[in-house]
Amino acid sequence: MTKHWVAPRFGGSEVLEYVDVEVPAPGRGEVTIDVRAAGVNPADTKHTRQGDPSDLPIPVGYEVAGVLSAVGPDTEIASGGGAVGDEVLAFRVAGGWAERITVPAADVFAKPAALDFPQAANLLLAGTTAADMIRVTRAEGRDTVLVHGASGAVGVAVLQQLRPLGARVIGTASDRNADTVRRFGGEWVAYGDGLEARIREVAPSGVDVALDCVGTAAAVDVSLALVADRDRIVTIAAPDRAAQEGFRAVGGAQPESKAFRDSVRQRLIDLAAAGQLEVPVARTFPLAEAKAAAELLESQHPGGKLALLP
Repeated sequence: MTKHWVAPRFGGSEVLEYVDVEVPAPGRGEVTIDVRAAGVNPADTKHTRQGDPSDLPIPVGYEVAGVLSAVGPDTEIASGGGAVGDEVLAFRVAGGWAERITVPAADVFAKPAALDFPQAANLLLAGTTAADMIRVTRAEGRDTVLVHGASGAVGVAVLQQLRPLGARVIGTASDRNADTVRRFGGEWVAYGDGLEARIREVAPSGVDVALDCVGTAAAVDVSLALVADRDRIVTIAAPDRAAQEGFRAVGGAQPESKAFRDSVRQRLIDLAAAGQLEVPVARTFPLAEAKAAAELLESQHPGGKLALLP
């Protein structure tokens, strides 16, 4: 038996329960991971808020890093090989907020030595989301790109993935996060009243692409005002506005996005291994205190990623 967080009924972090579960031995095409760190993402509790009652209880957590403790017969992990004792990371999995988990080997990759376990456990959900936003807007080196929420997990991943393309990137964030935007290659512009005018002042030639990581009315309104081609505006947080206004909204459950995000996992791991994709971690929590971590993420910007340590 092992400890595992689940949502026994629909709701946010308030409904989560820490329960004992039996972890099955891995079959063909599966491995078991002793979890050393589990990533914490807004999506973890977003998907527990509604759905099919037959899916309850819902296991929580999409990404982990740890050590292989068992490997199914005739099985290799996605990056090749895989033996007991190997350090790995996994995404996308179901039930990562756990001490141990058996998962499809196709979602498991060798952990780069450049990342510790909390960083590795937070690499791929934000990283693949950022890559997807760049894909759908066709952002490239000659573009001026506006990133709303540039100091958040997805925003920081966007900044780092745009940097080698040579694009000019303007990132909105609060005053206290200005240095984060600059550190990862963005030109900081403060949130708040007058945002459109401030962006026009720093980018008088215009903005080609807008990536919205926050979903506020102001972020959407400014994007629509500044970007002429609505096919080059994307949001991960305001799908209703996207449907109303005729621009793109992407999410990991969309078949096209899911397939793309799965396809770029190894590329992002390689970037991290080469020191070209950092994962700022603000704080770690014991696994038993996962509700506190989720509440922190739901209530404020923690200044970096959070990780759960069994």
